[in-house]
Amino acid sequence: MIIETKSLSKIYRTPASEVVVFEDVNLAVSKGRLIAVIGPSGAGKSTLLHLLGGLDEPTRGTVLFKGSDIFRMGSTDLAKFRNRHVGFVFQFHHLLPEFTAVENVMMPQLIRGLGKDVTESGAKGILDRVGLSHRLDHKVGELSGGEQQRVAIARALVGGPELLLADEPTGNLDHRTGETIFGMIRELHAEKELTSVIVTHNDRLAVQCDEVWQLDAGTFRRE
Repeated sequence: MIIETKSLSKIYRTPASEVVVFEDVNLAVSKGRLIAVIGPSGAGKSTLLHLLGGLDEPTRGTVLFKGSDIFRMGSTDLAKFRNRHVGFVFQFHHLLPEFTAVENVMMPQLIRGLGKDVTESGAKGILDRVGLSHRLDHKVGELSGGEQQRVAIARALVGGPELLLADEPTGNLDHRTGETIFGMIRELHAEKELTSVIVTHNDRLAVQCDEVWQLDAGTFRRE
């Protein structure tokens, strides 16, 4: 298994209340699988994705990546894990508006410490793959919503991650553009031999995945 959880729970506590997002989620993902996570708003889908990628910490339980508990890593090693092994795509692309498409895609590799020539070459290559070779020097505000999400996908994949985590990657797009973007994600998933977990409200997209998981009322099940 490339990623597993054991008794994974997330609970928010305040002096006045306790909110259980989910409890005792046990799952295992084989290498190469394309997983859809569905469920109503507030069910904890995004929280689960953040825990799988080490962006948030569980209340209890473990997340294992290739058998190693990611939350036993120190903060520096956890940041390296995210940079080297995980690609994130969000509903809102979180691109840096002051930079061009190619500069945004270069960021993860620059953070890794690679030189400008290497990072620029890699960024241009993956942008070409997602159909944006003609938009390299355009800033974020000059790109359409679909183009911005293509840049975000390129940024997620430029470092050669093994795990792709996508949180509603088509949720902010019109139907036709969303279908195109999802089709691209499926192509890249297969082409780059990724393991992918995608949160979506779109049942039509979910059924195109290898497995469908549902989170609802704090419980987890496979469809």
